[in-house]
Amino acid sequence: MINKVYTGKVTSNKMDKTVVVAVTRQYQHTVYKKTVRKVSKFKAHDELNECKVGDDVKITETRPLSKDKRWLVLEILGKPARSEAK
Repeated sequence: MINKVYTGKVTSNKMDKTVVVAVTRQYQHTVYKKTVRKVSKFKAHDELNECKVGDDVKITETRPLSKDKRWLVLEILGKPARSEAK
């Protein structure tokens, strides 16, 4: 069985060992031929709590880990530039 792999942006990391990842996909409307952007949100397991809001991550499908969590963070692809305000 081949697992699905998506890339998306972390929108929330307030839970322990869990992040919410927004995956954006574009498709063409069948009737109007307009490009439509659809955003799907997935809860993914982040064992070491490394992900921060705004990070680009790669997630893969896994067995159910909780009621809503069925995805696992494979790797952090990129981090946005953050200012170190003190």
